[in-house]
Amino acid sequence: MTNDISNNEKTKAVWLAEGQSSQRDMLESLQWLKTQATSPFTIIGSHRHQRPEIFEFADKVYLEPYQSASEAEAQPLVERWQYVLKQAKQNNVKVLLTGRNSIDYEAHRAAFTEAGIRLLTGATSVVALETIDDKFAFMQQCQAHNIPVATAWRFDTIDELEALLAKHSHQPLCVKPVTGIFAQGFWRLDADKKTEDQYDSFEHLYFTEDKKINTTQFIAAYRDSQLVKEQPIPMLLMPYLSGREYSIDVVCEAGEVLAAITRYKTGKVQHIGYDESVMEVVIALIKAFQCDGIVSVQTKEDEQGQHRVLEINSRPSGGIGYTTHSGVDLTKVGFSYWLGLTDKPKLADVVKQITPCQVRSIMTSVKIEVDEANGFE
Repeated sequence: MTNDISNNEKTKAVWLAEGQSSQRDMLESLQWLKTQATSPFTIIGSHRHQRPEIFEFADKVYLEPYQSASEAEAQPLVERWQYVLKQAKQNNVKVLLTGRNSIDYEAHRAAFTEAGIRLLTGATSVVALETIDDKFAFMQQCQAHNIPVATAWRFDTIDELEALLAKHSHQPLCVKPVTGIFAQGFWRLDADKKTEDQYDSFEHLYFTEDKKINTTQFIAAYRDSQLVKEQPIPMLLMPYLSGREYSIDVVCEAGEVLAAITRYKTGKVQHIGYDESVMEVVIALIKAFQCDGIVSVQTKEDEQGQHRVLEINSRPSGGIGYTTHSGVDLTKVGFSYWLGLTDKPKLADVVKQITPCQVRSIMTSVKIEVDEANGFE
């Protein structure tokens, strides 16, 4: 007789790897799910850095392998996905949400599947994830599927930028990088305005949240940038859409929307609910890119009120925690299904449970205890 416990008899586990900004909220939701579950499961969290404020809601914690480029050249570490897979096998992990490093994991999906792990990367292929990350390629793919999307023109040089401005400056314009998150590098231009209406050249330094910049100043900064010379940054010039912007949190599986909540912002207030008109676009988008897991979509209305897709983020949004106020916690909905605790969600049923509401985020804090050996507890 042996005392070894088979992998199937162990308590199952769910793992949330390093995310962008919602890992703590999702771990907290999983703790609530655990109190309601009919069978026990372990909640694992991981990050490249010691993050006690995130790990507070994890039952078990791992530090993901991480080195700077120079450190990696001197002594390469085991790859992140290999480390996570090894630990996941030992912990009987059944569901793994990859967070910010989705492409690295997706390239090795077969290894996770073989281990009985449901891998959630945001899509089901490396090609799809790479297309989602490249905003220009993403736009082209949307157009190929007849999905209304924000138009964009790519530029890699100052000559290309000036040629595009000469052609399109009759309309409100904006710029943003081909790849990037958190609105990094996004600026509204004043190319369509008369001289007396142009943005104050100091305004974009003072009111940075407005994301406005004088076109002449932007051209000069781009032309003279040492950063761009040393590390070219592909950019997009786009018509600026003046309508309402939506963020949509989506639980999906192989291109099918299982649950979703829409929200838009006025001032500091988030309006939570389910907007049928924007979801028509989102459902087609999720199917076209075969999205899988928990993703977020951004859309914006044009002057005619048509919802146009801005991007898909192949990971949960920073605001997914807001969904709990609607009566539908999307983290619970997705993971209760993937853990086998509930049947497959049906979008029509989930929509009936959503209570529209308004949410305001607040700043809070947590105490971090210093540990002499590792820097943090």
